[in-house]
Amino acid sequence: MLPITYDLHIHSCLSPCGDSDMTPGNIVGMALIKQLDVIALTDHNSCKNCPAFLKIAMDYGITAIPGMELCTAEEVHVVCLFPELKDAMSFDEYVYSQIVPFPNEEAIFGKQEIVDESDEVIGTEPNLLINATNISFDQVYELTKKYNGIMIPAHIDKSSNSLLSNLGFIPPDSKFSCVELKDLTKLHELKKTNPYLEKCKIISSSDAHYLEHMNEPVNYLHVKSKDVRDILEALQVP
Repeated sequence: MLPITYDLHIHSCLSPCGDSDMTPGNIVGMALIKQLDVIALTDHNSCKNCPAFLKIAMDYGITAIPGMELCTAEEVHVVCLFPELKDAMSFDEYVYSQIVPFPNEEAIFGKQEIVDESDEVIGTEPNLLINATNISFDQVYELTKKYNGIMIPAHIDKSSNSLLSNLGFIPPDSKFSCVELKDLTKLHELKKTNPYLEKCKIISSSDAHYLEHMNEPVNYLHVKSKDVRDILEALQVP
């Protein structure tokens, strides 16, 4: 098995809370500087910067995964990752139809910029992306599977917008097999009260909104290869 370093939860300038320097090109460049093997772009409720992200990453020889940080109806954040761009963009189209339209006020929430492979702004998203969708948490597993993707409950150790903070427990009929922690030192205590985690792959990604917050090359996955499908498969094996 091949050990690879990763950061699978990164926001671009499309997320209103993302820094303007978080362009796809800069994200790929920082990943190269930090010697990360694989990165994923996971903007709030959108995949619209994934086309540029994947093209730039391919040009620089870094493995990139298209994704999204979905906000459920319960305001639980879930990282959704896909094997191919077409799957991610189809998922994006569906999720967008499930967002309650609310105009983004840039002065309050921040810009939501869509960029091309030259990091040039080619548009903005008019509706606020950080709102909850009409998609409930218990729908996410089958929904992502429909688009050939996987779900990873995000930063479950955080006190807001997480599975444990918002629902208070892990639903016993859950089917996901990977979870993300911000702080891996909390895992032992979380397992005591949430035995479901014993059968999960545990990862720790940055949830970066600024370039300097992206992961250092200290966390590893063991995969068959750097092919995206092999990485997604490894994420589902405890």
